[in-house]
Amino acid sequence: MDSKEKKPLSKNFNIFWAEKGLESDSNRIKRFVNIALVALILAAVLAYSFSKLNYSMRPETIYEYRYKFYTGFVMTVVISFFSLILSLGIGTFFAFARKSKFLPLHYLSKFYVEIIRGTPLLVQIYVFFYIVATAFSLENRYVLGILILSIFSGAYVTEIIRAGVESIEKSQIETARSLGFTPYQRYKFIIIPQVVRRIMPPLAGQFASLVKDSSLLSVIAVSEFTKNVQEVDSINFASIENYMALAIGYIILTFPISIISKKLERKFYYES
Repeated sequence: MDSKEKKPLSKNFNIFWAEKGLESDSNRIKRFVNIALVALILAAVLAYSFSKLNYSMRPETIYEYRYKFYTGFVMTVVISFFSLILSLGIGTFFAFARKSKFLPLHYLSKFYVEIIRGTPLLVQIYVFFYIVATAFSLENRYVLGILILSIFSGAYVTEIIRAGVESIEKSQIETARSLGFTPYQRYKFIIIPQVVRRIMPPLAGQFASLVKDSSLLSVIAVSEFTKNVQEVDSINFASIENYMALAIGYIILTFPISIISKKLERKFYYES
């Protein structure tokens, strides 16, 4: 009988397995090695894919139309920023309206969430542009685009915030009330710190989706990033170069949202 004990499979491939937390110092080298490995695999897949295209890349055409790319990128940043702020306000209002004992306000919030979440954004864009905008004489496509994105994203933010508030145990609220905390103090010291930390990951994901959803505003001729790239593509016919630049641009826009979310999550960290 063999006296040597067999090592677990994870021990034989120790470099691929995390010890303790992923962010611990002991995992720094492992993180670097595995990130490099994944990057190498992705690069190999891309290199193989391009080798089969038999296509001559023309990166200089991006530089030639750099102003068009730049203005579209900046416009997407502006639209996304104002839509993000407005959707957060809309979501906060309807999240608390959903918990209101005033029934018209409660059902208004419920209908709003169900209707917006139950219909595609593209359909909403057409409805708002051809019906609502015409009825209220809204002629500025950029303002209309911000309103459409804000209303659409606000429905999802509403549910995120509502779920975060409802996740707080009632026993904590009752304890704070018995200790003489005012409603303001209960929200400031107990509810808000916990809610913010809990809703940060889904909220960051929703805001990243908002940035990408702004590309659909091209259907109503809003000159954002995607619309400008489409116009450039109709001129230089360099689709691969154009849309690769578009993809990189959206990654540049959405990546900081994830970073900021993680920093805020750590700031509001608490020991349960």
